Amino acid sequence: MFSTDHVFQRLALSPFRQRFHLGPREYLYCQTKGPDTLSQHAADFIARRLAPAEPEHDGKQTPMRGHPVFIAQHATATCCRGCLEKWHQIPAHAEMTKMQQDYAVAVIMRWLNLEMQRPAPATKPQKLQQKRPAKPDEAQQLDLL
Repeated sequence: MFSTDHVFQRLALSPFRQRFHLGPREYLYCQTKGPDTLSQHAADFIARRLAPAEPEHDGKQTPMRGHPVFIAQHATATCCRGCLEKWHQIPAHAEMTKMQQDYAVAVIMRWLNLEMQRPAPATKPQKLQQKRPAKPDEAQQLDLL
């Protein structure tokens, strides 16, 4: 495992990892739930989805959206065992130790903390659904000729 400073320096050089940011819903979720709840969620996701030696659906177990921790996992390369091995030197095919799990949670929480220092993302205006007029029957049409 590397120091989190070293990992964040390396992550900053990855265009793929740098494109991840919290959306308005995830930002609000972080504000309302707070760091303690998010840390518990991160620990639970790591323990259930990544800690086993051979996680189910490895490489595809972390959704790209839906929870701030999922976005943080992709941004910090803590999303699958392959990324954990490549970016954090946590060996694949071996159960993660408690110390390795705590490290992954610390990396995720550091990224979430940095994201929460950014201005809140703008919400996208919802498109109004325009009702299509029913097919006018010929009786309603005006005959101008």
